Amino acid sequence: MHKFFWLILLISSCSVGKIVDEKVTKKVPIKETIQFSSLDGIRITADHYVLDQNKPVIVLCHQARWSRGEYNEIAPKLNALGYNCLAIDQRAGKECNGVINKTALEAKEVTKKDASFLEAEPDIIAAVQWAKKKYPSVILWGSSYSASLVLKVAKQDAEIKKVLSFSPGEYFGDEMNLKRTIEGLQTPCFITCSKREAHSAADIYDVCRSSKKNLFIPTTDGNHGSRALYEKFSDHEAYWSAVKNFLKN
Repeated sequence: MHKFFWLILLISSCSVGKIVDEKVTKKVPIKETIQFSSLDGIRITADHYVLDQNKPVIVLCHQARWSRGEYNEIAPKLNALGYNCLAIDQRAGKECNGVINKTALEAKEVTKKDASFLEAEPDIIAAVQWAKKKYPSVILWGSSYSASLVLKVAKQDAEIKKVLSFSPGEYFGDEMNLKRTIEGLQTPCFITCSKREAHSAADIYDVCRSSKKNLFIPTTDGNHGSRALYEKFSDHEAYWSAVKNFLKN
């Protein structure tokens, strides 16, 4: 009888130990602010949301006059879906959600002028290159003017696994025509926008030639850029559902 009691106790102890070990080893995302060089040496500041270096990373690019702070709410939710994130400050920007764009400050100090949208492209390319060295695959994500630039970068770099574009458009005047530049894009792509931007987004979607491409136009008014995913907007769940479906397929 005593031997049976001690055997049960031993088995119970092992089971508890296993449960504790599983809790201890469960990966918890870590957020760190880092810096690395752009193609021309300007220092890029980024928020690095680390989940698991064996999993893909999503490089997150902000819209005009904003910063990496655009993704304060979004990146942790992408972590929960199983993705690492790298939210960068591009040199064309200023501030968002209380986060100052440090890349823009440094670039202006060096060049003595505000950067154009197209001048931010080297920052996105550098971020992709940095991410490739750390992770097995890279997904690229842009908002407003950077939604256009990420399509351009994806057209140039066949190693980018997927690209998500929130409110792309012809933002560059005589410097670049986006539709001509990305025509024939083969990278799996997701394009979305607000309802009033639907015609412009559809035109851009039509020149993409990927066999895996998705266009999400909300039935509601929707919102411009990645902020369409913010919880404060009543239709954010529809956008999230479309994003999740694209990422998992």
